[in-house]
Amino acid sequence: MADHNDPNSVNSIFSDIDISAADLYDLFGFPSSNTDGGEKVVIALTFASIPSAGVFDTDMLYRIQISPDPRVSGLGEDEHTLKGLLRYFDAIKERFLGPSKASEIRVTVDQSQLATVKFIDFPGASFSTVIDTNTVTTIDTPDGHAIKAYIGGRDDAFFNDLTGFFRSINYAPQFYRVPHTMAGSRELEIPKTLLELEGNHLFNFDPNDPEWGYHDNKRELPPGPLTWSGDKFFKDANGNFRFVYSGRDCQAGINVNAIILEIPLAFITASPQHDRIVNAWGESWVLKAAEKIETIPDHPFWLEHPIALIGQLKLDDELKRYKLIDTDGQPFADAALSEREDNRQLGANNFWLGPHFIKRLAHLGWGFGPSISALGLKTSFDHDNSPVSVHKTYSLVTTAFPRVKKTLFQRLNMPDDSWNPKGLNIPLRRPVEIFIPNVAAIDMDTTGTWPFGRRLEDQVATRFLSMFLDMEAELNGKKYHIELLNDPSLWNSVPIVPKTVPNPMKNDKEFLSDFPYLADPW
Repeated sequence: MADHNDPNSVNSIFSDIDISAADLYDLFGFPSSNTDGGEKVVIALTFASIPSAGVFDTDMLYRIQISPDPRVSGLGEDEHTLKGLLRYFDAIKERFLGPSKASEIRVTVDQSQLATVKFIDFPGASFSTVIDTNTVTTIDTPDGHAIKAYIGGRDDAFFNDLTGFFRSINYAPQFYRVPHTMAGSRELEIPKTLLELEGNHLFNFDPNDPEWGYHDNKRELPPGPLTWSGDKFFKDANGNFRFVYSGRDCQAGINVNAIILEIPLAFITASPQHDRIVNAWGESWVLKAAEKIETIPDHPFWLEHPIALIGQLKLDDELKRYKLIDTDGQPFADAALSEREDNRQLGANNFWLGPHFIKRLAHLGWGFGPSISALGLKTSFDHDNSPVSVHKTYSLVTTAFPRVKKTLFQRLNMPDDSWNPKGLNIPLRRPVEIFIPNVAAIDMDTTGTWPFGRRLEDQVATRFLSMFLDMEAELNGKKYHIELLNDPSLWNSVPIVPKTVPNPMKNDKEFLSDFPYLADPW
């Protein structure tokens, strides 16, 4: 979910990488409002529209894996320790590694642009069918269910100020012509921040070139030094900070290709009353014989790429002809936490990355935490009351963990009770439970809004940032929540310009009320 330009081998933000159909963009999942004949879940996987919207690369295989489970209570209060966290990672390992109970849907498209859709290891049936692309189709299953399917071009449903995000992490390839081979010139050694840093001329907004960083408006990378030596946030003549975000939709007018399904819960699980969580994640695979994406080896060594070891346990004859490129589960699990590395495309098996995530979140916290504090808000990250963002990395989990402990374990408050229409005793989710495993955990007793799934209208980029807020704090008599940073009145009340929410509040096109839900392509 929300990992455009990931992994690095298909990251077209680099000056020497072309856009690839293997680049997964988003995974959406939520309970359908259409309950005729029983409960249904909507799952939509989107990816780069290469060669064009509605026309598919015939060398690709797309895979959606689905694992239904009962709802569990998650980590108890007494488990909020490093040992407790490692036990949680081990439990995830036992659950997902080895012979998997996950069912899967595979999609390939042939030269005539007909799609072969395979449903594998579902409780009632495994079967295959061929359908037209760019057409809403009803697929009748052998056990009497009806699945709605659409495989074709749509408008990109991700509405996000990507340039603002890249400015917040001082990511050079968004602003400069940086080839894939210059690994040391990606995230520069400049503090992450939500507020511009005084004297950070490498990334601060340039009023003489307001389109810099947008629509491939890039500069040549200067010779250096590619660092920052200041000690304060920038303020204008009126004492206002400058926001690194503009609220602009960088995906406006952009199309995607998509696999959209509306599936009866009773087809996914034989126990729909018991299995209330539908875990889903997507994958892209490219045909080895096509000799594409050569920076990812056909036969990776497992010490360099743990998925190679996992894959040996599960690959059938068809998958052995392909190589895994990208995975998609939670928004920003890959783009922000895995740093787009090729060998971190692990999907539900990302328990391997648990220690890295702790260190990475601490690194992000030293940037975003002081930014939040400077605005007069409370942060969940312990930054020793630093007056400005700090560039700090960790080699040891034991030193990073105390800083990020509260961020990892705090429950993320919802803005109201609308997410829980049945009024059930459903625990709020904690960041560590959201990002490991890297799946969309769709709760069928909720509306499916993030982090209980992901609805099309969710502003997940801004909600991700809310993890760094202190959810025990209050503003105007109400506890902080995941929509606080998406509230225009907040930004109108703090000393900052522009006075905008970080990301756009709605998509460039209205979503549809009925299947296939994503808007028509441009």
